[in-house]
Amino acid sequence: MYRTHTCGELRLSDNNKKVTLSGWVQKIRDKGSMIWIDLRDRYGVTQLIFEESKTSAEVFNKARELGREFVIQASGKVIERESKNPKMSTGEIEILVDELNILNKAATPPFTIEDKSDGGEEIRMQYRYLDLRREPLKQNLILRHKIAIEVRKYLDSQHFMEIETPYLIKSTPEGARDFVVPSRMNAGQFYALPQSPQTFKQLLMVAGYDKYFQIVRCFRDEDLRADRQPEFTQIDCEMSYVEQEDILNMFEGLAKHLFMAVKGVDIGTFKRMTYDEAMKYYGSDKPDIRFEMKFIELNELVKGKEFKVFDDAELVVGICAEGCSEYTRKQLDELTNFVKRPQVGANGLVYVKYNLDGTLKSSVDKFYSETELKKWAEVFQAKKGDLILVLAGNKEKTQKALNELRLEMGNQLGLRDSKKYAPLWVVNFPMFEWDEDTKRFYAKHHPFTSPVAEDIDKLDTDTANVMANAYDMVINGVEIGGGSIRIHNDSLQQKIFKTLGFTDEEAKEQFGFLLDAFKYGAPPHGGLALGFDRLCAMFGGTDSIRDYIAFPKNNSGRDVMINSPSNISKAQLDELNILLKK
Repeated sequence: MYRTHTCGELRLSDNNKKVTLSGWVQKIRDKGSMIWIDLRDRYGVTQLIFEESKTSAEVFNKARELGREFVIQASGKVIERESKNPKMSTGEIEILVDELNILNKAATPPFTIEDKSDGGEEIRMQYRYLDLRREPLKQNLILRHKIAIEVRKYLDSQHFMEIETPYLIKSTPEGARDFVVPSRMNAGQFYALPQSPQTFKQLLMVAGYDKYFQIVRCFRDEDLRADRQPEFTQIDCEMSYVEQEDILNMFEGLAKHLFMAVKGVDIGTFKRMTYDEAMKYYGSDKPDIRFEMKFIELNELVKGKEFKVFDDAELVVGICAEGCSEYTRKQLDELTNFVKRPQVGANGLVYVKYNLDGTLKSSVDKFYSETELKKWAEVFQAKKGDLILVLAGNKEKTQKALNELRLEMGNQLGLRDSKKYAPLWVVNFPMFEWDEDTKRFYAKHHPFTSPVAEDIDKLDTDTANVMANAYDMVINGVEIGGGSIRIHNDSLQQKIFKTLGFTDEEAKEQFGFLLDAFKYGAPPHGGLALGFDRLCAMFGGTDSIRDYIAFPKNNSGRDVMINSPSNISKAQLDELNILLKK
């Protein structure tokens, strides 16, 4: 037996026990006649002690041979530590070692295996198996495991069945780029890796499995960022005989269960907000409502005053930052530079200071009198000491830019507390979005989303204003997931395909199997998918999902540990009937 106990379980109540531990050498402190070693495994750290006067010469000298990350087995007696360490769960005891075996030597690691490592991100990703030994990453994976267990507990209690769906499926032209897999047995043809199990879970509803779920791997060949990886995990769910309210209640219940079971937090009731309201008041379909600072539109109040920036703008809109009238010129210049960054996209920033003495000072005093600025302050319900920040321009770009400025002000004012949670359902999304380049509509969600019943008649006459029976779960400005009520009859589904520019032949080629299935009695159904990686990162209090995935890719989509993607041999290419361009 390699061990009788783990490195995290021994306590003072185990005093005088004969034990055997195995693990990795984390630290060595050699004081000549005494050697202390911190031994680490998945469960914790236990201190070993070697005393020259009490330990055999063979064992003592072997301890001197050890290096960091050596794998060892140590046996001895549990004793009370003279100098206790309250920061360690095992800090009241140590092991007086009388037997030591080196199970495997280790090269000196390229970075320190400590909570705060001295290794950069790229080198730690290259040696990910070493990085995963560090306590912060271990705790992240433990958190991920706990969330997965609680997801399964809750959904099982609600009579959901976990059913696996295929990974080798058919490529479709809608949505993000597919990862494709060549077929050896079907020359010149390709599978695609699923972006989601969407059509399969709908087919399961047709098959009568009225509550399905799966914690499933999905794949999208798209540009990466902190909250996006080429392969990611969803909590994928579908239900039959439900309306939107049934689904929102079910998965609001799941979120509440997870926050209480994993974090001991009562997340409270989810607010509801339409997509139009979210864009009007926050400039985002995933608003952070931990703080107010709503948008106020100023078009009617500010135009016609010979200020060309406002007169030419489609939208003039602003926010009120409480208590910020004392911002210096340097701070205001920094905010102006912030909104001018390419990723924000504004042309400039107008400000109005409502000074503590009741006067108003702005960057546009040349065009607007103090009386007019007071009307601005009234519209914003600003108080003495507040700062009004205004952007103008194209509606969509300006809303986006002001959303970024609002979040930046939230950060500067400490309003985005990671320990505070503000959950929200955003509902009634547009069904379609127009693409000016291709001159056609695309599905805002996906082509299987049902329009709201009262808008079905608009499909031919007012396509741009058709609302979808779709919804997103948003927490603290992060889209945790989304879904919709699905189309469940073939005639409406064919009509949607036609609106999206599919010919009858293309629709049959791509989705004939689903249209055929609908002919055999598809029940009303709907569902959603929650981003499991994003949920884990939120529970961990960070924005990046990478440290909650055991073996993630870097920003170029590469696994630098195994050096993937990589070339394959000519023999493999020939077998797959693939000819590479020279």
